[in-house]
This record gives sequence, C-alpha cells and structure tokens, in this order.
Amino acid sequence: MATNHLLEIKQYGQSIWMDNLSRDIIESGELKNLVENQGICGITSNPAIFEKAMSGDKTQGVNAGNVIYDADIEVGVRAGLPTYKIYESLAFADIRNACDILRPVYDASDRLDGYVSIEVPPTIAHDTEATINEARRYFQEIGRENLMIKIPGTAAGLPAVEQVIAEGMNVNVTLLFSVQSYINTAWAYIRGLEKRASEGKDISKIASVASFFLSRIDSNIDAKIDAKLKKGVDDIAIEAKLKAVKGKVAIANAKIAYQEYKKIIESDRWQALAAQEAQVQRLLWASTSTKDPNYNDVMYVDELIGPDTVNTLPPATIGACADHCDVANRIETGIQEAYNLIDNLKDPDININIDTVMEELLTEGIDKFVQPFQSLMNSLEGKVKLLSPV
Repeated sequence: MATNHLLEIKQYGQSIWMDNLSRDIIESGELKNLVENQGICGITSNPAIFEKAMSGDKTQGVNAGNVIYDADIEVGVRAGLPTYKIYESLAFADIRNACDILRPVYDASDRLDGYVSIEVPPTIAHDTEATINEARRYFQEIGRENLMIKIPGTAAGLPAVEQVIAEGMNVNVTLLFSVQSYINTAWAYIRGLEKRASEGKDISKIASVASFFLSRIDSNIDAKIDAKLKKGVDDIAIEAKLKAVKGKVAIANAKIAYQEYKKIIESDRWQALAAQEAQVQRLLWASTSTKDPNYNDVMYVDELIGPDTVNTLPPATIGACADHCDVANRIETGIQEAYNLIDNLKDPDININIDTVMEELLTEGIDKFVQPFQSLMNSLEGKVKLLSPV
C-alpha cells in the first residue's frame, strides 16, 4: 500500500486537523474513517463551512440546500424557533456528534487532540462581553469536554480569551496574521491560566491553539507585487527582488512566530504554569490550501512541520498531503532567511508595509466570516418559509 504521509507527520510532533464539518460526513461514516484510519485528530468549523454545509448550492436559489438538515429544520419550525436558534440547533448537533467521534482521540492523547472547534458569531468580533457570554453559553449548551470555542484575535477578542480560559474553557484563537498578534494571544492565554491558578483551580485540563493564517498573506502580498510588475519595472535587479518575495512571506512569517513561541515557553511565567501541568498553547497553521496553482499544493504543510504545532487542512489538501507531502521537520530551517525576507519588504524597491497588510487581512477575515454567516441566515430563512405549514 502507498504511504499515507499524514500519519508520518505525527512522528514529528504535529497534529493534523480537518478544516471542514458537515452532517453528511458524520452520518456517512467518512469522519469516523478519517479519524480512525487517516490520522485526522481534530476538526475546525467556521461560518463559511456551515454555510456551505447547510445551504448547499446557492446557484439553485435561496430555498435550495442540503436536504439532510430538512427534518431538523422542520422540528425547529414546528417549535416556533427563530431562524438563528434553528441554525444553532443544527450546528450544535453536528458539533456534539463530531466531538463524540473524536472523544477516543481526546482520551488517548491525554487531552492534547480530539477537539472540535465552533466559532462564536462573527458579528460580535469587536464586543468583549458579548463574546464571553456566547462562549459560556456555547460551552454549556454543547456540553462536550473536547469542545473548543473559536474567538477572533481582535483587540476586543483577547480579553475574552483571557476570561474564558480563566473559567476553564478550551479556546481556539482565530484570525491571527501578524507575529505580534500571536504574541498577544499567547500572553492572553498565560494570563487566563494564571488567574485560574491563583484561585486554586486546576489548569491541567485546559487546551488552546493559536490559529495563524497563511495563504491569505501570500495572496495579498502577491497581488501587490503583481500590480507593481504590471506597471513595469525598468531595472532587472528590482524585478528579481519583487519576484523573490512572491509566495514566500506567509511561511517566513509563520517560522518567525514559532521562534516567538519558543521564547514564550522558556519564560519564567510559562515555566511556573508548566509546573502545574498546564498545556502549551500550540500554534495552528490555518488557511493552508494553496490559492495560486503555480505553487506546490502542499507547501503550507511541507514547510511548517515541527513539534507542538497543528495544521488544519481542508479536504482537498488532506488528500494531496496523504498522497505526496514531503515529510520532514522544517519549522526551524531557514530561520535567518525568514527574518531577512520580512525585513526586505521595507526595501524601497519593494515597499510593502507588513503591518498594514496584517491589519487589512484581519478586517477582511472578519468580513469573510460575517458575510457567509449572514448569507446562511438568509438561506435558512428561505428554507424555514418553504417548510413552514401554510
């Protein structure tokens, strides 16, 4: 039999999670097979994933969608539930079932893996108190120990992360782009653990990941470079400088973030928590499907394999990686080159402000979740009307 490279990656201390969740993969047994035989040991979801799962092919109109959810939608309609509550009933059921499928992984890994992530509504990304309240409610109503609450790493999100961790919930901090945003996230996690420990509570059963996004960074910067090249560059050396940056920034940025992770876990504050059996907050590589067909389709996997990390892959990338990932520990290779690459963006001939790019991406990232969330609500509203008794 051909080697499944997903299973090889685990040997290097990296866990592979899947960035996809729908009822059909639960009910068909596909998810169970991926977990038991393909090395998948976690699941992440987001509003865009739920929109695709519940709404189906939008080209068929607002009332089209995945009929697998219709019976439960009808139950909600008969109960007189508003559309948002019907959505939650569908999403929460899928999350619970996925948690149950992954529970053996959670137990066997001593709570390192086996998590299923669900995001609080993206419409409250800038509201700390609302985020805390929704996190509490989600964690209680879903009722699974191996649930992770996804909270955006915004200025308002990080105080929520700190409080939710202090209350003993697992957190997936999402939409991290800049290295500084990761550092801020790591310290929010540490402060939450410190607060909980100061109250004499157990901190050994809490898990967190920091979801650091990749392909969107390259897509943004590549577009800026292409625009410069399209205008025309007279100097061959300058053209070469510009082309040398393409498709390289996201991986360099991630490798630098990993160096910051190492500094943080060596700090006295972290070591004091580790002595109380706290789990490290692992860096999770997100947005790992290669958008440019000219690039290696598994480059965001191959280049970032290493200890204490997670890579969350969409189904197509899972298949590609199982087939032809080139597995080796590369997270700490080319570190000086990574620093040089990021520094070179300041070169007047390149002139790309990395901080501005990261701010743009965070704003766009929230919008990319708000839009499908609102679209899903509209689609479900249409289906609710279709299924409602006349």
